[in-house]
Amino acid sequence: MRLTLSFLLNVSLSLAQLTTSSLEKHVDSATLAHSYNPVKEAYWTGYPHHRRTPFALSPDGKTAYLAYLDASETDVHVQPINPTTFAATGTSVTIKGAKEAGGLVAHDDGFALLTNEALPSGTSNAPAGNTPVPVLYRYNAAGTQSWKTFLGGPGVDAENGLVASPDLNGDLVFSAEAGYYAAYFVVTAYSGWAEGHFGDAIRYVKPDGTLENIPGASSSWGCSHNTGIAFEAADAPPYASICAEDQGAIWLNTKTQGMGNNGVKVSNEKVINGGSNEPMGGTSGSYSGLARFGSASEYIFSWVSRGAIDLTTNDWMGAGYTKSANRTSNRNVAIALFSDKSTIVGEQATSVVGAADGDKQINWVTEGTADCSNAHVAAFDASQALVTWEEIASPICDFEAMGCRGKFTGTHYQLVNKAGEKVGSPIESLDTTVSGDLVTMSDGRICWPYVNMEWRLDAVTRALPASTTSDISFACISLGGASSPAEPVPETPASSAAAAPVSSAAETEAAAPVETEAAAPVVSAPAASEPRVAESAAPAFRLGFEAI
Repeated sequence: MRLTLSFLLNVSLSLAQLTTSSLEKHVDSATLAHSYNPVKEAYWTGYPHHRRTPFALSPDGKTAYLAYLDASETDVHVQPINPTTFAATGTSVTIKGAKEAGGLVAHDDGFALLTNEALPSGTSNAPAGNTPVPVLYRYNAAGTQSWKTFLGGPGVDAENGLVASPDLNGDLVFSAEAGYYAAYFVVTAYSGWAEGHFGDAIRYVKPDGTLENIPGASSSWGCSHNTGIAFEAADAPPYASICAEDQGAIWLNTKTQGMGNNGVKVSNEKVINGGSNEPMGGTSGSYSGLARFGSASEYIFSWVSRGAIDLTTNDWMGAGYTKSANRTSNRNVAIALFSDKSTIVGEQATSVVGAADGDKQINWVTEGTADCSNAHVAAFDASQALVTWEEIASPICDFEAMGCRGKFTGTHYQLVNKAGEKVGSPIESLDTTVSGDLVTMSDGRICWPYVNMEWRLDAVTRALPASTTSDISFACISLGGASSPAEPVPETPASSAAAAPVSSAAETEAAAPVETEAAAPVVSAPAASEPRVAESAAPAFRLGFEAI
């Protein structure tokens, strides 16, 4: 009997693979109150990247929210979205002066938004040149601001040096079990020992908006010149975190919050000029790269890599750190599994100087000559996940540690199981992309926002026609096909999990979005007596990156 049940289970899993009917599209389903530029110019190369539109679902499944940056590149708008029709509904909120939609958490009674903004003129100890500082907002369902907490700037961990965030390039998560929001984002120091350099910070905030230092979880300076972030909630701090840095590695740094060689090295990567192959998406990336398998303790991480060969000593960093050469000129998609938030399944990446094979531990999803980019992952349930990426079949790769250019040849969607095995073949789409968070819906589908446009990767952004839009599309993938959604996933502490959605007839019918501006916030910082945020427990490291 046990053998029969096992056989039936294996047959069932083998049948649960993606087909073209698994992908459903809601083209231009949401009309927004403001226009939006869907393209963001990439660091160094100038190639087109999708401008992130954070997307989140409330725990009760009744409301979703979409955040987007105004086409003027000032003001972030948050639009309620009907999770059944994906139409804009209710009242949108405008956060005046916000410069980036950096992360979004949906609640049954509103939302929280990670963004950055310049401080008012005349603010003491503000960064020069109106450089934005990171800030977390909480709004209720009526669109009224509940609180606002600065995560950088004056009064925030001054003993470690004051920081700003001209580009957040990070994420925001929330765990009801742990009772904290957590934001992981890129910073630049404008005072203190790291002044003029870039790193990253992890901040924990209570549901009432209180910024709290949690030793062994909070950090003010973790990974030097951070080149990518992956972040996911856990049942207790520290939350699961991964960083890519400018010295040659990707680290699972849940325990260290930094890039110390006492951490878990996920991958060796060649680095030039602060770039490491855009593993988590590069500019406007660092979202939906790390996912938890339902309510289980396991996680899955996706990234793109050129592989690594011929490890040499990193003289700048010292013992335990290495440099590598690329195995390929194009990038392929890889995944790593973690048995819990701080433990990798299998071997970590080698740090042995002289090793000819620096990527033998990698579980490759693709191994071809096409260039892969914009990789993301989300879990359907406790045993299966969706990995997505874009491809250029015949790439021109002018930069060793950056992106490539060429004709866009499709977005790929691959089912994998919790053992890291591919299930079936990927499905391909030329008319859908991923430009916002992958969210596991109440019915088991994974859905995300995108812009219905011709997506081009064959030239630098400034050589392409400028485009703005006020329409957002959504796409979904289900294990049972578009007409028969899969069973609901177990509820998780992350904001992407929810109970079954309930929609009234009024909600189902698309209504024109109503705009409301946020009331002028009270600018406040933590009290002077607040304990400083702990520095990373990892060993000290040098600042700087390798030049060409």
